[in-house]
Amino acid sequence: MTPRTRAGLAALAVTAGAGERTLSRLFRRELGMTFPQWRTQLRLYHALRMLADDLPVTTVAHRCGWSSTSAFIDVFRRAFGYTPGVHNRPGRDEPMAARRVGEPL
Repeated sequence: MTPRTRAGLAALAVTAGAGERTLSRLFRRELGMTFPQWRTQLRLYHALRMLADDLPVTTVAHRCGWSSTSAFIDVFRRAFGYTPGVHNRPGRDEPMAARRVGEPL
């Protein structure tokens, strides 16, 4: 699964050869989060890597599967406490930088 993939849990279940309910239970039990939460964390992880490579915010939003740049900025800000546009700026306050990407929002 790539960050841009919009396929839901049902499509992933077919690919994995498992039932959707089974896969849903596995996500909760093994990862401690739902499939949508996991997908968001996957996208944020890839977004951080792309931002570190100085890609424009709009490009990162598109490549990571967000429906709009503003939706990406909103999720990013809620997860990290600052917007993606200031991610690589020197002197940026890092109030939530210690938060691991895998932690639920």
